[in-house]
Amino acid sequence: MSDEPRPKSHDSPGATLKAFQRRGEVIKPAELIEVRGGEKITLAARRIYNQLLSNAFGPEMAAEGQEYRIPFAELRGNHTSNDRVTEAILSLMQTVVRVRMSDGSTRNVHLLGPTDVEKFGPGIATMLTYELHPKLLPILRDSQIFARLEMQILHGFGTKYGMALYEMIAKRISLKHVFYNDFETEELRDYLGVPDGKLGPFAALRRKAIEPAVAEVNALAPFSCSVVVIENKGRKVTKLRLNWWMKTVEERKAQWQAQQEKQRDLFDPGLAELDLFESS
Repeated sequence: MSDEPRPKSHDSPGATLKAFQRRGEVIKPAELIEVRGGEKITLAARRIYNQLLSNAFGPEMAAEGQEYRIPFAELRGNHTSNDRVTEAILSLMQTVVRVRMSDGSTRNVHLLGPTDVEKFGPGIATMLTYELHPKLLPILRDSQIFARLEMQILHGFGTKYGMALYEMIAKRISLKHVFYNDFETEELRDYLGVPDGKLGPFAALRRKAIEPAVAEVNALAPFSCSVVVIENKGRKVTKLRLNWWMKTVEERKAQWQAQQEKQRDLFDPGLAELDLFESS
């Protein structure tokens, strides 16, 4: 993947942890977006991990031994059982991903550190206490580029491929005069989280992963995108181009109304005027 210019607004020391995280938003370091080795992470686990990052976000996020607490009710969403949340937490604790550091080196790191589950009286667990893995802390401390993710949008995705593509574009949407990025086919496959040995032929990858991801991003995000083939070697597709562009205010208003009907319990009416309809 070619090097990308950094947005000036993200280019000061410690910029990621010093940023202001708005209500209903996740500020996610760029290094945690395009990772390899995360193909076993489910859609639910991806969404929950973003919630954990949002809950932990702040100047002390890179402090070793720092503990964070979040109610299970916030992680369950519309589900009444904690089983899905528990499975996601264990998966995040066990998953090792390959992260590209800002100096070009690669680090293998667990996504989540130790956790504790609290119960107040008999019955269902009520509170999760967690730490971020110590090897993750330098990444958080030194990150200079981040994506702003909308929690309401994250809740709308039905595939992990769509969520991964949304994060990839959100990382780049603030770049000035940059509207596309080229990827090796295998690279994009990894970043989307396609499992090893699955969707081998490009036709299957396009039909089962790329096209559904593009459709979801175009339906949910304040921007639109496309993925096109730009290089073949013989009959093998070797390089793809990801294009993106902002929707108009009118398009975003129509989109907001359509999604609000589907996810009314997740939508805060005040956020529409505050965030989604601002002109870029």
